[in-house]
Amino acid sequence: MANSSSNERNVYFGSDSLKKYFDPDCQPPLPLVELPEYLNPYYHDGVRIYAKMMTMHPANNVKAMPALNMLETSVVPNQTNRIIEYSSGSTVISMSMIARVMHGIDDTRAFLSNKTSDAKLKLMQFFGLDITLFGGPSQPEPTDHRGGIQSAHRQAKESDAIVNPNQYENDDNWQAHIRWTGPQIFKQLPEINVLCAGIGTSGTMTGLGTYFKSVKPSVTRLGVCTAAGDRVPGPRSYALLRPVEFPWKEAVDTIEEVGSAHSYTLSLRLCREGLVCGPSSGFNLQGLFQMLEKRKAAGTLGDLAGSDGVTHCVFLCCDLPYQYVGEYFQKLGPEQFPPIRNERLAKVDLHRYDESWERDALDVLPEVYGAPRSLADSHLSEITLKPQHRVIDLRKQGDFRAWHLPESINLPLSSIGPHTPSPFSDPAVLEAQWVELEQIFRDGRLVSDLGSHHVLVVCYDGDTARVATSVLRAKGLEADSVRGGFHALQMFGIGNEGPAVPTKVPGPVPATVSVSAVPLD
Repeated sequence: MANSSSNERNVYFGSDSLKKYFDPDCQPPLPLVELPEYLNPYYHDGVRIYAKMMTMHPANNVKAMPALNMLETSVVPNQTNRIIEYSSGSTVISMSMIARVMHGIDDTRAFLSNKTSDAKLKLMQFFGLDITLFGGPSQPEPTDHRGGIQSAHRQAKESDAIVNPNQYENDDNWQAHIRWTGPQIFKQLPEINVLCAGIGTSGTMTGLGTYFKSVKPSVTRLGVCTAAGDRVPGPRSYALLRPVEFPWKEAVDTIEEVGSAHSYTLSLRLCREGLVCGPSSGFNLQGLFQMLEKRKAAGTLGDLAGSDGVTHCVFLCCDLPYQYVGEYFQKLGPEQFPPIRNERLAKVDLHRYDESWERDALDVLPEVYGAPRSLADSHLSEITLKPQHRVIDLRKQGDFRAWHLPESINLPLSSIGPHTPSPFSDPAVLEAQWVELEQIFRDGRLVSDLGSHHVLVVCYDGDTARVATSVLRAKGLEADSVRGGFHALQMFGIGNEGPAVPTKVPGPVPATVSVSAVPLD
């Protein structure tokens, strides 16, 4: 593997460019970012806090390096064709990408709890993972033969072509952080005094704690567990660490327990301030805050400082927040989130629009009536509707009777009038009109009869007709609207003839029909 110092430009060339892109030895170190004073409540106590952005790896999470290390030692070239891993998300997603990029293996299978969120399941499907769900605890003990961890282990034994890296028992998991993450941090911040990481499979904490014990024993190693009875994606409670076989106890000096509310709150704040990270990152930072606060209260905070009199603390940002967005809204109160204005529109006006469906009158009317382009010079009573065309007028019955395009059909909407605001300026109007239009065109007979025709929709100002056209198009009809509606027709000198001459409407349909329209033919 190459040395990252040889790739200062952070560019990856050649047929193996993706392999280099995923290889930490070919990359600059992942960013280490100091929290500004307003995010660090202990700044004036001589504490500096830095986020190690593990999210900036190509796989976007802290599990990428263990996945890389485990697959490197377990995949057998020209023999392994399937990877199986019990994982709640980050580890197996990283494995799927790394298996493809580094080893040409497309078949990665995720075993996981049936309590996994729908968002996370869809994320795994997005990355091409074959998923098998298991009942029981969401974080089963690694040795429980009833759970998915041991099931994956048994399946791998059945074939030499299947590899189960088993992050829970594979020492290459935690040793990846001795190989890469620890040396990166130490090179970036040799002044480091405190290291903070969450404990899940315990691989991250075991690796980092073991590394710093050897290179700088003065570093205080803080492990963070979830508070009893609570849950944060990734880390475990202290009780659930009992069966974990990695030497994590020798890798930590102190432990803090953190709840989900603080974790999600801090993660949300970090994201909004520019450090985009998931709840386990806020979890780590909260654990660090708790330890610092206890030290400050006990008067021992200064004991952590280095020779420069400053306490340099590093916590890990482990993954991204997007797969957990729904959980932020569940865990935190509505006061944490700005309101959605015009939220009533989220359930209406759901169909697409297209500029080509909104037509200028002088362009579309000749297509519908076969009349000369200058309709203003023609008497409308002298033109007739072309076959396979229909004109629907949404105006009030009285306005329709006073004047309308020849052979048009009136479907008056109760939600509009000559002075009704545009639906695109008043959400209440749009909501009322869309609901009414959906109800009208829910009539299967009406839609079926219109289906063989090109439909032109007219209203007062064109905007309601534009909404109606969207509804009709969503139902598979060929429909257009007149831009500017009746007002535009008047501007072109069309519709100024005074009272309309009675026109013959094809079939038995009267010039004005009710919402429960009869067939058009």
